[in-house]
Amino acid sequence: MNQSVLMNFYLLNPFWLALAGIMSMACAGRAADSSKANSAAAPDRGTVTRLAIQQERIAPQEIVEIAPGHYFIDFGRAAFAGLELMIANAKQGQKLVVHMGERLSAPRTVHRKPGGSVRYHTITLELKEGKQVIMVPLTGRDGRLMSKEIGPVMPFRYVEIENAPLLTAGNVRQVAAHYPFDDEAGQFACSDARINAVWDLCKYTMKATSFGGVFVDGDRERLPYEADAYINQLGWYYCAGDATLARYSHEHLIQHPTWPTEWILFSVLMAWEDYRFTGDTRSAELFYNDLKAKTLLALARPDGLINTVTPPFPKEVGETIHIKSIRDIVDWPLAERDGNEMKPVNTVVNAFHCLALQRMVPISKVLGKSADAALFQAAASKTLASLNTKLVDPATGLYVDGEGSRHSSLHANMFPLAFGLVPSDRVAKVTAFVKSKNMACGVYGAQFLLDALFDNGEAAHALALMSAGNDRSWTHMIERVGTTIGLEAWDTKYKPNQDWNHAWGAAPANLLPRKVLGVEPLQPGYARILIRPHLGNLAWAGGRVPTPRGPVALRFETDPKWFRATVEIPPGTTARLELPAMAGAKATLDGQAANAAQEHGRLVLDHVSPGKHTVVASAN
Repeated sequence: MNQSVLMNFYLLNPFWLALAGIMSMACAGRAADSSKANSAAAPDRGTVTRLAIQQERIAPQEIVEIAPGHYFIDFGRAAFAGLELMIANAKQGQKLVVHMGERLSAPRTVHRKPGGSVRYHTITLELKEGKQVIMVPLTGRDGRLMSKEIGPVMPFRYVEIENAPLLTAGNVRQVAAHYPFDDEAGQFACSDARINAVWDLCKYTMKATSFGGVFVDGDRERLPYEADAYINQLGWYYCAGDATLARYSHEHLIQHPTWPTEWILFSVLMAWEDYRFTGDTRSAELFYNDLKAKTLLALARPDGLINTVTPPFPKEVGETIHIKSIRDIVDWPLAERDGNEMKPVNTVVNAFHCLALQRMVPISKVLGKSADAALFQAAASKTLASLNTKLVDPATGLYVDGEGSRHSSLHANMFPLAFGLVPSDRVAKVTAFVKSKNMACGVYGAQFLLDALFDNGEAAHALALMSAGNDRSWTHMIERVGTTIGLEAWDTKYKPNQDWNHAWGAAPANLLPRKVLGVEPLQPGYARILIRPHLGNLAWAGGRVPTPRGPVALRFETDPKWFRATVEIPPGTTARLELPAMAGAKATLDGQAANAAQEHGRLVLDHVSPGKHTVVASAN
């Protein structure tokens, strides 16, 4: 399909229409030299205009008078919001004491000292006589990112009000701020109630953390970071049915980067996902030279590997990527690195470097830059060869942490596995090692650990890790921590200053529809759709995935002797179905025998037409 026809499909979808906006306004400020200098001001250049932040007035789920004039209020979920009080019968000079927070210290008691960066706010308000509407004042820090029209917001779920006149559910509102979000766009459900709860938490995290009109790392800093934004970007595509906020955040970070080496490389990965999911090349074209620099190819040794430690980081390279210095990170917080030896030539960093080079090949080709495409292909091949020889322990077949290391961490192995860089003859060995480590990484690293497991035949293990009964799972966040938004770390004991509202802690928002339901763009802009479900031990799973061409609706049911898929493909595209196959399995499409090929343990039906179809694969 030619580019103009593709764009017509793309622009006709209302949820993606805003990407046709004119160049965003210019603003002051250039390169950030550190994470603290990275503000969320509008980027200097851009291809998309942000939509206006919305406000939603939410009624409480519970309001209880626990003592005369002392009310406890629970809004059911935390939100970045203000608190509105509608007082009907106040006395002149009556003083209300308001407590707002994310955490309880006892039933119906807002925690006054919640610890870390978990929020609590209290204020005394003097009332006037009679009726009045009050927006409870917040602190100056709560105004960061927010426009005058929205005003300050803080994350809170619970409220206590002391010395109050009569209050009912109609008198109080949580006034939540968020980017436009279609609650019905992305849907997921399955046979496991705990996995469904994980989906609800992570999907809501996408909405709740969009309050500032740019992807940020949570309330503690309220700053954009590339790794946070990448995980947020993927979840946003699958949950929100919108591409403008992801594009805006990506373009901001190209121009205002942060300090970790891998975060610089993430800009190339985000550019690829932007093109892959939208089919729109404008952003890649505008920022092409920036993306070339952010591959860090300028740092490559003759063998293709990069070293950001010695010699000192070159000033001229920093100028091309808009930052003075960078530093390898592997995972965060530092204790989540599984003992990774931080060698100057680091395996995780070089896996990112190799993937960034690979991603620049199709980006260069689609922009008509064939010479660059050949350059990036050659560089990627060289880096991959060195990665798979110089950074591997020949005795174990596992990746070591870096040049000169004899230690093999989870991270040194899960990133190459997730990125598809492991040679076929070593995939089984690396996969077994990665599986044996369970969740020996942070919530950021979990995105790539679970990607690696889903893609290499370990869907059941990946789902078990999501809902595990230990303190390193999303079930722990929900059932024992009590958060309603993804955490910055698995638990406060792993990061004492963590906040309770990090989108990078919500990887299942993309993993469940992208891997369990298996929906991804096979060609940019969903010109063709891949449907490759990984149900693991689930009896059934289904949902809806928004695309520029309309939603993809799916339901899968499985049994030891058969697999049934019901799919609805939107207009203007076709789908490739790759379904689990039993030995000797045959398939029917809409009740008729189907010409399905057996490939890598799956039954493949290609070029499935738009509309609703039922495919059944059954063993003889």
